[in-house]
Amino acid sequence: MLNKLDNLSSQTRIILAVALALAFFIPYGYFFPSKENNATSINNTQKQATTTPQISTANIVALLNNQNTDSTTNQRQIIATIKAKDFEFEIDRLGRISQSYLKTPKEDASSHKFSLFSEDIASPNNPKPLEIRFSDNILNQKAFNTPYSASSSEIIIKDSPQTLTLTQDLGDFKIEKIITFNSNGSYEVAINLPNNYQYFISPGMRPKVENDTYVFKGVIIKEQDGTITTIEDGEATKQENFNNSAILASVDRYYTTLLFSKNNDLNSVILNNSSEDPMPFISANTPLKLYGYIGPKDYRLLESIYAPLSDVVEYGIITFFAKPLFLLLDYLYNLCGNWGWAIILLTFIVRVVLYPLTYKGMVSMQKLKDLAPKMKELQQKYKGEPQKLQAHMMELYKKHGANPMGGCLPLLLQMPVFFAIYRVLYNAIELKGAEWLLWIEDLSVMDPYFVLPILMGITMYLQQHLTPTTFSDPMQEKIFKFLPLIFTIFFVTFPAGLVLYWFVNNIFSILQQLIINKSLERKKAREIAQHKHTKE
Repeated sequence: MLNKLDNLSSQTRIILAVALALAFFIPYGYFFPSKENNATSINNTQKQATTTPQISTANIVALLNNQNTDSTTNQRQIIATIKAKDFEFEIDRLGRISQSYLKTPKEDASSHKFSLFSEDIASPNNPKPLEIRFSDNILNQKAFNTPYSASSSEIIIKDSPQTLTLTQDLGDFKIEKIITFNSNGSYEVAINLPNNYQYFISPGMRPKVENDTYVFKGVIIKEQDGTITTIEDGEATKQENFNNSAILASVDRYYTTLLFSKNNDLNSVILNNSSEDPMPFISANTPLKLYGYIGPKDYRLLESIYAPLSDVVEYGIITFFAKPLFLLLDYLYNLCGNWGWAIILLTFIVRVVLYPLTYKGMVSMQKLKDLAPKMKELQQKYKGEPQKLQAHMMELYKKHGANPMGGCLPLLLQMPVFFAIYRVLYNAIELKGAEWLLWIEDLSVMDPYFVLPILMGITMYLQQHLTPTTFSDPMQEKIFKFLPLIFTIFFVTFPAGLVLYWFVNNIFSILQQLIINKSLERKKAREIAQHKHTKE
């Protein structure tokens, strides 16, 4: 094993480390982000079983089977419209926010409005924001066949919040939703109905989802103690309860619809539909006051509404690295006014911070490179005697202060930083519609002309050939030579902002490598001169 490590240059180790990380960390972070958290949530559910209202099988059937005799067309009849500068909500006859449109410049430029709820989310079984369901099946069916009335058919929000009252008369009692809408997409809702009726109100299913396997889409629950649980689409296999939670959010890559309580007293219930997608509800049997939001997962906007909402911007298992990096990127954007230049500045800062690790790895690899002839001699001398070869190689390393893992460890330590940046640039809605220069009009989508991926591949090739390599296996050498092409193809469909980071990172890496090479050459020249002087 050590013998194979010795034959790898620092560039080889970088590529292998990145390749291994791409093969493991990305699939793990994107495809399995909820496993560990789900285990935590199940334990919490068991601990809270004595205080959380339990739902019987009949209750679940009532909640899931909200198909009713009222036609889908009638359900979509709009009784009120809320209009603001950046968004528009439609309230249907069942008192739900049945559609949300965004009108900001970040959205689809080809149309005046951008629909946030896609057709698959609009399925009758999937709950919509502010939808109420009852645990009693008969009452539930009645509620889904009784229309709400609205205090106004249209509300226009300018500077101050505006209030809409929705009322549903169920005969024995009335339901009243008093909703105060703000211009930033947030709202406050008071649910008034008699005590002792167990009901469930939903923030709605996750918003529009792009066809992308690298993004998290599902439900996020933040609990009273700060624990964050994620349940991804396709992974909701049973009912789960979260007592005293603070935030219940349905999310996709860029958008969210959520409900939250400033008192951390939500009894959140997650059910599953036929596709095993999570269906989020809040359980109650008394009047309820909630806060909500529908719109982009803009970090600063969410923080301005309520600071803990910034946790809805999900970075997976490396959040502790990713969030500070995003805040730094946001700070740099405020300095230069352009997200593209902010990415370049961030790349420069990261390279400077990681320079000691890079230098240490290069020095270690240079020592191994200098020992390569002696190691080959040992390999020839002890051919067929692996134990003796291993012992003499370790003795050689010790004598010259070389460490076969010394070039690998610094690179592995850099991996969390690299992938934190990856998650930040891939998930940040702030890059959506953000121009850089010339042909790059949107850093959140792929380069339309493939210029950045090609430049990235070229710089990777140059970086690869800066350091001479010694391969004992011809096949290994061929694979190594094709890596720039493989990575270029791999990055073609990635967002331009992410490819820009990698391209600039390659440039800085080349410059650093040139500087380190010069430094090592001068150091080696001094040692040779000193050795000659000592002999004389």
